[in-house]
Amino acid sequence: MSGRLQTRFRVDGMDCASCASKIDTAVRRMPGVSDVSVSVTAGTMTVSHEPSSDLDAIGTKLSGLGYKAKLISAKPIPATAVEHPHGAGCTAEHPHGHDNAVSSELAPSASVGGQARFRVGGMDCASCASKVDTAVRRLPGVEDVSVSVTSGTMAVKHSAAADLKAIEKQVSGLGYSITPIIKTAKPASAGATPSGDHSGHDHGSGSLEAEIEGLHGHHHGPSEGPWWRSRKGRLTIFAGASLAVAYGIGLLFPAIESYAFIVAMLIGLLPIARRAIMAAMAGTPFSIEMLMTIAAVGALVINATEEAAAVVFLFLVGELLEGVAAGKARDSIKSLTKLVPKTALLEEGGKTLEVPAETLAVGSIILVRPGDRISADGVIVAGESSVDEAPVTGESVPVRKGVEDNVFAGTVNGDAALRVRVTAAAQDNTIARVVRLVEEAQESKAPTERFIDRFSRYYTPGVVVVAALVAIIPPLLGGGVWNEWVYKGLAVLLIGCPCALVISTPAAIAASLSSGARRGLLLKGGAVLEGLGELTAIAFDKTGTLTEGKPKVTDVVPFGRKVDEVLRYAAALEMGSSHPLAVAILDKANEDGIDAPAAIDSKAFGGKGVTAVIDGVEVFFGSPKAAAERVKMPIPHSKTITALNDEGKTVSVLVIGNVLAGAIAMRDEPRADAIAGLKALTDAGIKTIMLTGDNKRTATAIGAHLGIEVGAELMPEDKQRIVGELKREGFVVGKIGDGINDAPALAAADVGIAMGGGTDVALETADAAVLHGRVGDVALMVDLSKRTMRNIFQNITIALGLKAVFLVTTIIGVTGLWPAILADTGATVLVTMNALRLLRPIR
Repeated sequence: MSGRLQTRFRVDGMDCASCASKIDTAVRRMPGVSDVSVSVTAGTMTVSHEPSSDLDAIGTKLSGLGYKAKLISAKPIPATAVEHPHGAGCTAEHPHGHDNAVSSELAPSASVGGQARFRVGGMDCASCASKVDTAVRRLPGVEDVSVSVTSGTMAVKHSAAADLKAIEKQVSGLGYSITPIIKTAKPASAGATPSGDHSGHDHGSGSLEAEIEGLHGHHHGPSEGPWWRSRKGRLTIFAGASLAVAYGIGLLFPAIESYAFIVAMLIGLLPIARRAIMAAMAGTPFSIEMLMTIAAVGALVINATEEAAAVVFLFLVGELLEGVAAGKARDSIKSLTKLVPKTALLEEGGKTLEVPAETLAVGSIILVRPGDRISADGVIVAGESSVDEAPVTGESVPVRKGVEDNVFAGTVNGDAALRVRVTAAAQDNTIARVVRLVEEAQESKAPTERFIDRFSRYYTPGVVVVAALVAIIPPLLGGGVWNEWVYKGLAVLLIGCPCALVISTPAAIAASLSSGARRGLLLKGGAVLEGLGELTAIAFDKTGTLTEGKPKVTDVVPFGRKVDEVLRYAAALEMGSSHPLAVAILDKANEDGIDAPAAIDSKAFGGKGVTAVIDGVEVFFGSPKAAAERVKMPIPHSKTITALNDEGKTVSVLVIGNVLAGAIAMRDEPRADAIAGLKALTDAGIKTIMLTGDNKRTATAIGAHLGIEVGAELMPEDKQRIVGELKREGFVVGKIGDGINDAPALAAADVGIAMGGGTDVALETADAAVLHGRVGDVALMVDLSKRTMRNIFQNITIALGLKAVFLVTTIIGVTGLWPAILADTGATVLVTMNALRLLRPIR
C-alpha cells in the first residue's frame, strides 16, 4: 500500500449533497482510483489512487459534469493508513450516497484496505440492522458500515489492518448468518467492452456465496422456503407447543403449574437472552431482545409466569411474521433474476451447443428459438420476430425486432428464430445491473430515514427511563402496590420498542425502489426518491428524450411524378448510405414495399446532395437550394417547402432529368407518449421546459406540437445556466437528458435523470434513469415518490399511534403484557405490510 497516493482537489460548483454524490460516483469508477471522499462544505475532494492514475483525466471528468477541479496536494499513503478518509461532508451516519460497494468487493481473506460486502441472513427488522451496524462499526480498522435489511446486505469500508474474519464472527455471534460476496474474475473472452459500456464500471456479480452457520443457539435463517422449515419457524413451533403443554400440566397438576410455565418460557427466552447479551457486548444495550429479556425475567419475579411464557411465544411469532414480510420485500426485485434462463444455445464451429448461460462471452452468437426466453443481452444479427418484453419492461404489447435491434435477457422470443450476438456477460446484463443498483440504493439512507435513526437513539433509552419511573414512582410516592406497578412498567418497556418506527421509512423506500426497477425506473437511493416528489420544474432535452432520436419520413410530396416514384428514386440514390436521413428514406421505402432500382455513377456533393444515373436518366436528390440551381422552382412548390420547414422538418428535393419530381420531408418525431407524459406533469403542477441545441425553427415546431416552453440553439453550458436560473427563482429542478451532452445540466439540477440510450451514463453520473425512454415514466417516478412519502407518513402514524394508545391503556390498567408485545410486533408487521403495498404494479 506504500505505493498508493492520496490527492486532494479544490472543486468549484458543488452546492448540495447530490453534487457530492455525482462526483463521488463518477471519479470512483476511474482506473486506478480506490476511494473518493467529497466534502460539499469544504469544497474539496480527496482521491486515493495508484501512482499511475491520470489526474488530468479526473479533472476532465469533473469538467464534463459541470465542475472545476484544481489540484491542492498529493502525498503517499502509509501502509497502515485508511484509504478512504471521510471529508467534512461525509459522516459515519450518512456514508456516500453511492458507495458502489460492488466495484470493490473483497474476499474475506483480503488484506488491503477498501470495501467488503457481505450477504447477511436473518435480518428482518430495523433493530437487526442497528445491532449489526453498531457491532461491526466498533471493530478495529472499520471506518464505515452500511446495512440494508431489505436486500440482506452489508457494505463495510475498512483499513488494511481490519480483520474481515472478525467481522464475520461478530455478526455470527449476534445470531445472523454471514456470507462474503466475493468478486470473481470475468472470462478472458469477455474482455472486450461492449459498446456503450464503461470499462471502469465493474458490475461484478457472479458472487461466490457459501452459507456460514451461526455460532449460536438461535439461528436467523434466511426467509427462503416455507417458514416452518426455518430454524426460527421451528423454534416458534416448539415454544408454542411447550406453552400448550404447560397449560395442560397446569390443569392436571396445579401445584407445579408455575414451574411448567417457567420451562416453557425458558425454551423461547434463552436464545433471545443470548442475542441480547451479545448485542450489549457489541455496543447495543437497548436492543429489543434486551427489553424482552428484562420484561420476561421481571414477570417471573412478580410471579406472572403464565404471562411471561405467553409473551415470549408472542414475541417469537411476531419475529417470524416480520421475517416473512421482510422476505417478500427482499425477494420482490431478486425475482427478476429468475427470468433469465439457465442455459443457452451457443453457435460454435458450425454446431449448436447447449451451454450454461453464465458462461457466455461477449461476442458469442446464440440461437433463440420461437417461444424461448433470451438468455443474454445482445444485438440481433439474423432474423426478425416479435419479442415480449413484458417480464422486464412491463410493456404489454410485443415489440417487433429485426437485425441490429437490441434485446434483453429474460424477454421472450415470439414467432421466429433469432441469432443474437451477446453484448454483455451474465453478470453485466440488464437484469443483473438493475438488481445490483437497487441493492446498493437500499444501502444509502434517505433524509427522513436518517432523522428517524437519530430520533430512535434517544427514544429507546427514554422509554427505559419512563418504564423505570412507572414501576418505581407510584409505589414510592403514592403508596401503590409494587407488583401492580412493576407489571405496568414491564409492559411499557415492551410497548416502547422502536422497531416499527425505525423500519417505517426503509421498508417503504425499499419497496418503492424495487417497484420502480421492475418498471425500468432506476433510482439511486432514498434521497433521490424523496427528492423526485419535491420537483416543481423539469427541463427536458429534445433529441432522444422528447423525440425518438432518429428522423422519420413524414411527407412525400409529388410535384411532377407520383408518390411511389419519388420514393423509389430517392431510395435508389440513398442505397448503402448510413446517414440518418438516408436510413429514414430507406426505412419508408421498405415499409411501403417499394423496390429501389439500380443506380450507377453515383456522386455526392457536400452540403448539396447526391446524383446518379437511374434507368439512363440523371437523377438529383438534395437541398431545395441546390435543386433550384438545376431546375426552376415554381412559387407554389417553394411555399410548400417553406411550410414544411416551418413545421421543423428537413426537406430534400428530387429532380429527374430536368423535371422537378417531388420532395420528401423528414423530422425527428416526438415519442408516442410525449404529449400525455408532459400533460401528466403539468397536471401535477410541475413546470416543463425543453432545452435543446437544435435550431430554433425545429425546436419551436416540436414545442408547439407538444405544448411545452422552448429554449433552443443552446450549448451545454447554456443548459446548465438555465437550470441554475430556475433554481434561483425558487424551483426544485429536475433535468432529463441522455446523460452525455447534458452532463453539466444533469449535475446542476436537484435531480438528474437519464433516458433510454443514456442508461450506462446514468449508472455513472445521474441520480436516476428511465430505462425504456418513455416520457410518461417521468411522471410515474414523481407519483411513486409522492406515494412513498404518503406511505412513510402512514407508517410513522401507525407505529407511534399504536404505542401511544397502548401506553395510556397500560398505565390506567386496561391492558397488560400480552397486548404490549402485540403493540410492538403487531405494529412492525402492520408497517411492513403497508410498505409492501408499494410493490403493486405502477400504473
